[in-house]
Amino acid sequence: MERFLLYWDDLDDLLGTVGLFAERIRRIVMFVLGTVLFLAAVAGAIALALVEPPLAMAAVTLVLVTLMYRSVTHPRFRRTPG
Repeated sequence: MERFLLYWDDLDDLLGTVGLFAERIRRIVMFVLGTVLFLAAVAGAIALALVEPPLAMAAVTLVLVTLMYRSVTHPRFRRTPG
């Protein structure tokens, strides 16, 4: 019976190791995906600016207003006095 429990313990350690390795892979995949999406957005913005400058300026204005609204209504850090 004790050997059986040791096998279960080894299996638990193996699954924990696989989980840690999977987390590292997930972080790498999320970084690559975020980078690709960012570059696609930049390329799309440049293409839009070359084809239709007023529409690109309107889009940039909407994004900036949205970001400013978000920064005012959802501050990241609150500093305590003192």
